[in-house]
Amino acid sequence: MSVTIEELLNELPQIGKVEWIGVRPARRAPVIAVDSVLAEKGRGLQGDRYSGKSGKRDVTLIQHEHLAAIASCLGCNEIRPESLRRNIAVSGINLLALKSRHFQIGNATLEFTGLCHPCSFMQETFGPGGYNAVRGHGGITARVVDGGSIKVGDSVSV
Repeated sequence: MSVTIEELLNELPQIGKVEWIGVRPARRAPVIAVDSVLAEKGRGLQGDRYSGKSGKRDVTLIQHEHLAAIASCLGCNEIRPESLRRNIAVSGINLLALKSRHFQIGNATLEFTGLCHPCSFMQETFGPGGYNAVRGHGGITARVVDGGSIKVGDSVSV
């Protein structure tokens, strides 16, 4: 039986899980870990510095499993999600498989808008090689399509 690439791309039965949530109150301010957050259509995440600046970066997400890969590249035992300055760490579902899709995360609906590449702050945070350690593991950006609450432990699905 032959399967097309389109059929393979459209098959995503995995259900992910929110492992961590953080908001960035201001540029370069410490990330604040929270148990839940309100995603607002046209505004982003309540309490985040991008709130009210609706666009392609309403929410940033990182693959929780990639934290170990980044740590390995840096020769560290562990990298905490807040170090990467993303909003939500998700496990159990490949974030890249959400490309061109709307997805449910908690009570909110988000839309994949692009890749979240590292910035020079990664070099400052992790030292020499920090930027390159995060390359390919930076996560994705999304916009809020329908607002709702998101909390640690919520599911992530198409």
